[in-house]
Amino acid sequence: MASLLAIFSSILWGTSDFEGGRLSKKHAPLAVLGFSQVLGLIFGIFLMLVSGAWDAQALGSEGYLIPGIFAGLSGYFGLFCLYAGLSTGRMGVVSPISSMGAVVPLTYALVNGDKLSTIVSIGVVLALVGVFCASGPELSQGLPIKPLLLALGAAIGFGTALTSMSIGSQSSALMTMVSMRGATFFVTVALALKFRTMGGFSKKEYPSLIFIGIADFLANVLLGVACTKGLVSIAMVLGSLFPIATALMAFKFLRERLQKVQYVGIALAVAGVALISAF
Repeated sequence: MASLLAIFSSILWGTSDFEGGRLSKKHAPLAVLGFSQVLGLIFGIFLMLVSGAWDAQALGSEGYLIPGIFAGLSGYFGLFCLYAGLSTGRMGVVSPISSMGAVVPLTYALVNGDKLSTIVSIGVVLALVGVFCASGPELSQGLPIKPLLLALGAAIGFGTALTSMSIGSQSSALMTMVSMRGATFFVTVALALKFRTMGGFSKKEYPSLIFIGIADFLANVLLGVACTKGLVSIAMVLGSLFPIATALMAFKFLRERLQKVQYVGIALAVAGVALISAF
């Protein structure tokens, strides 16, 4: 169950990232991010009211509030670094390195007691290497400093966010994600006031924004629940497969050609998932 939830989470993440990237070609990426996250917050509040999840423990060592806020802010920082890095034009450098943020929660989980068999460990390594390769790394031209630093910042931000999500989810996955969106709401409002814009979206673009917000929120919740149903380390690795979904959707709908290394990466990731799921 945990593996299926984490894989479905990566599919939702990859799909929402694809749609977000498509909209970001017409609008400022931070505007797409901010608007969709506000919509995600509204959806999260709706789920909270329907489910009655607000009864979960908010404060204390096992509460969701502080980890949720920290996850929201660190995730926003990661996205800022990602978008800034992508703007340099070195997407094949930034995307693969940023996807390695899963190493942070993986390390945290292993240090705190998760134990993997040899076969599953091989599967984890294959999956991580596969995700890296599926992002299409451009290593032949070297690693320029600025995109490299931004990519590392994105990886650290994402990894810290995922780790905090796993901690808060032990109390309540849903309320952890609501806390995340609540924290980023204030950041979004501050940015909107500074730049004096709501993004300039047309009415026909609202369905895409709603989809991005809901899909991203659900992806977070499913990954959080997966962390409570099985090993956190496995859930985080499987949840990090989202770049593959994004690449495949770009291939299908935008006719973007995949590089040879991406085919290799997808094959490695599938093999890794198969080993993890089988054992």
